[in-house]
Parts: sequence; C-alpha cells; structure tokens
Amino acid sequence: MELNEGQYYRDIYPFTDVPRFIVSSRDLAENLDKVYLTDTTLRDGQQGWRVFTIGECEKIYELLVDIGGRGAIDSTEVFLYTEKDREAVKRLLSYRYRYPKVIAWIRATLSDLQLVIDSRIDEAVILMSISDYHIRYKLNATREEVIRKYLEVAERALSHGITIRCSLEDITRADIDGLVIPFTRKLLTLSEKYRVPIKIKLPDTLGLGLPFPESPLPRGIPAIIQSIRRATGIAQENIEFHGHNDFGLVVANHLSAWMYGAAAANCTLLGIGERAGNCPLEVMAIHYAGLRGQNNINLKALPRIVELFEAMGHRLIEHYPIVGRNAFRTKAGIHADGLLKNPEVYLPFNPMLVLGIPYSVAITQYSGRSAILLWLRNYLGLNHLSKDDPRLNYIYNDIIELYNRGGKVEPLTDSEMFSIVSKYFPEANRIKKGDS
Repeated sequence: MELNEGQYYRDIYPFTDVPRFIVSSRDLAENLDKVYLTDTTLRDGQQGWRVFTIGECEKIYELLVDIGGRGAIDSTEVFLYTEKDREAVKRLLSYRYRYPKVIAWIRATLSDLQLVIDSRIDEAVILMSISDYHIRYKLNATREEVIRKYLEVAERALSHGITIRCSLEDITRADIDGLVIPFTRKLLTLSEKYRVPIKIKLPDTLGLGLPFPESPLPRGIPAIIQSIRRATGIAQENIEFHGHNDFGLVVANHLSAWMYGAAAANCTLLGIGERAGNCPLEVMAIHYAGLRGQNNINLKALPRIVELFEAMGHRLIEHYPIVGRNAFRTKAGIHADGLLKNPEVYLPFNPMLVLGIPYSVAITQYSGRSAILLWLRNYLGLNHLSKDDPRLNYIYNDIIELYNRGGKVEPLTDSEMFSIVSKYFPEANRIKKGDS
C-alpha cells in the first residue's frame, strides 16, 4: 500500500524556523502586526529575586541588546533609588543603544520624579495603584485624593518633556468603567496639552487575569483592553500589558493582550519577579518571531540567558520551556525512535537552526536501544550505525544491569555513558577527552 503525500502544514510548522502564530480574524491579525516586547528584569526581576551588582546590570543589559537591540525589545526599566542604581543607570546610558531604551520606574511622588529629572532620562513608568483594594487599604485614601495626586505628578513630568507610562496597578481588580476610563481620559487630555506622549501600562498584579474574550470585566484581559481603547481612543502602540504568573496563565494572558490591542508585552528574563514571577521574555520572544519573523530579534542569544543567570546563582528547572536543559532532550524510547526516523516527529522546530543548540537524549533504563543509537550518533558521530548492530544490545544490557544492581534512579550522565560505551567503541575515550 502506498502512503499518500499527507498534510504537514509547512506554512505553519516550517521546522527550520519557529511555528507561525496565526489568527483567522482580520482585526486581530492587524493588532498582531504592531506588537513588541519590553523588559523589566532590572526592576521587577531584581525586586523579586535579588539585588544585582552594577556589573550584573551591565551584563543583563548587554544580553537584552543582543536579543532585541534591533527593535524587538523597546525598553528596559530601571530603579533610581540608591547610589548603586544611579551609577548602574549611568553605565547603561553610556552604551547609547537605541534599543532597549533605558527608562525609569518610580512611584507617583514629586520626590521620585525629581530623580528622573536629575538623571536626564526622558521616559518613566509611574506607579499609579488603581484598584480600591490598593487605594483604601494600601494608600488609606479616597479615589479623588489619589487621582489628584497622580495627575499632579503626571503633569509635572509632562511639563519637563518626560514621556510617562502610567502603571495602573492591580488592573484586574479595578473599576474599569467608573475609575480607570475617566482617569485615562484625564491623562490623555494632559498629553494633548503638553504634546508629550502618555502610555498606559496594565499590570495584572496578582495574576488574576483570564485570556478569554468571553471573560467579563474585571478579570478578562481582552475586555479590559477593548473597553479602555473604545472609550478613550488611545492607540494600541501606547498600551502595555504586565502580567504575573500566580495562576500559571501569564504567557496566555500576554498573548491575549497582544491579540486584543495592547502592543507591548512587559517581561523579564526567565520570568523572575514577585511571587510566582513575571512573563518570561524568552518564551514571548519565540512567539514574537512566530508573528514578526526573526529580522529584528536574535533567538540564538536566548540560551545565553541561562548561562548568565546560573553564573549569578539562579537555579533553573531542567524542564523549563525553550531554554531549559530538558527542553529539547528526550528520555523515552518511543520518542528516540521517532527522532531517529525523522526529527520532526518529536521536535516543534530544529533547535540547532533556531537557537543554536542541538537536540539530545538522556539515557535511563526505559530509554531502549533507539535512545542508545541516538546518543551514539550525537556524541560519537556514528551516523551510519545500524540499530541491528549487536554492540547496542551489549550497551543496553550493561545499562539495565547498572540500574538493577545499583538502585540508580537518575538518567545516566554523559560521563557514565562514555564509560559504558568505550568498552565497545574505543573511539569514545578519545572523544571524551576532547581530542576530536
């Protein structure tokens, strides 16, 4: 029986590139044409993990430039509160890169605003808590009092020519119609008065947002964005979404925000941040490339994120998406067999072409001969070795004996595999020593 050609959806899954991010709605497709990334690793990431040294701030910024310095990452937020913060900012500004633009993050106080003015940074995120939870219980104030204060700081910033991003904290518990929209209109009036841009940042502070268009206010991310845009006329390019991952929906919420009219996705490297963390920039970078292509984003810089942060003491779980050690490594024998026959069977794209890293295999007692053959091909370059070669059975039996005898539970290390394999393939000793 002849096999037919089949349907492989190469237009969606090219394998030599990331999967395409497509939608059927023309309106949503137009929204997705305008999306970009922003970063808050040096602000929310530092706040939620640990304090960075000046040198670490520079290394993180250099990596952000490498990933998105051609325009994919529009900006990165920084603190200005300590001498260390201000010195780090001076160093970052001295690079004179256009992207990511170094922008300040402050509270809505005139004293904080003065730090921005003194630093000569021309754009700042201003925290403006907007839910009644925050207004009453955190700020111990009325809506009228906080709005008056926010507008005072906003107007002072605009009068100095500073572009502001008004960060409406706790947006998914806020009164959108009764407070957020009227406040946004007042901000836009100030923007027109001073002819200085105002952007609206929408933080899902507790990760409560839902990505579905059917979800109503205040939890529905599409409902929030569409309500604000329809009522105020604010441009998509001036709306930024900032999600948290408390309920595991942060990437879905960011993609939903993109689809329904927020151009900017505010992320951190590896998703570090408060509590369950922020939206991981490296994951959104993959989706960005699926939408916009790789002309202005460097996906091959993504694996270096792990190298940098592990050198800083961060411990990344091996099953982490895209850049985790297990992201393109298989253990199951049936998966290894599929990879041997055609890598497309168990890989969404070729990680070597897209990320500059190979796919690999980890050996356990359940991996089977296919996984052993795949290991031999990857590490010894034995591409013409057949699954019928009797040496595979010898290696397989040695592995089973090792697990049965020693009570081993973890996958074999490469060093352990080299020790077993070298008994049957002497060239393994030379390769292990780095002589080839």
